[in-house]
Amino acid sequence: MIIDDEKNNIALLSRLLTSKCSQLIIVGQAANADEGKAIVEELKPELIFLDIQMPGKTGFEMLTEINGVEFEVIFITAFDEYAIKAMKFSAVDYLLKPIDPTDLVSAVERAIARIRLKHQNKALENLIMMFGKQQHDEHRIALPTTKEVRFVKTNQIIRCESSNNYCNFFLIGGEQFLVSKPIYEYECLLSAYGFVRCHQSHIVNKKHIKSLIKETGGWFLMEDGKEVPISKSKKEILKNLF
Repeated sequence: MIIDDEKNNIALLSRLLTSKCSQLIIVGQAANADEGKAIVEELKPELIFLDIQMPGKTGFEMLTEINGVEFEVIFITAFDEYAIKAMKFSAVDYLLKPIDPTDLVSAVERAIARIRLKHQNKALENLIMMFGKQQHDEHRIALPTTKEVRFVKTNQIIRCESSNNYCNFFLIGGEQFLVSKPIYEYECLLSAYGFVRCHQSHIVNKKHIKSLIKETGGWFLMEDGKEVPISKSKKEILKNLF
């Protein structure tokens, strides 16, 4: 995300990122701190290019108003030598206007490395928890989407539905998201948590089955209101499970 009060600067940085840092996806932009704060809290970007001096509030002031700063920041400044000294001391990246493409690429590479380390740390925390003393229902599963890796409690998952080489996960509360792996990769992984594959395209959490409907071949009515079919080849296996 880019936050800068000058439209020309946003346009220039967008062009540079598109041509030099194609691994990034620009999800939003804002022209002041208040607008930026609102969009950051809504979109939750992993990396923000933040102008320091803006009308009304500075970029620093905006950051102090956001609870739980979990994103990386690359500051953008024209001449504030004190801010540069502070950022150097804190080992935070900054770019001077006009932005040098080489400096931009280097700063982005460092930010990506920090983001990857955060993901690795979360994965390690999840692994430690899996083998720790936490309750079984508190275990989390890492689910890679196109933009992030989600860590979801298994007891929050109602069902999974295949979508070609992807898999849709449906959670308590109505949330759903697409995972960039096929459904068969989760059949064995989730079976230890009370999930059963009742159809080629469906895995269900037994805890969230509302009823078993016997008519028209048989199907499950899930707590989210979805009717999930039961394939003929799975009927005998499911009888033993229930």
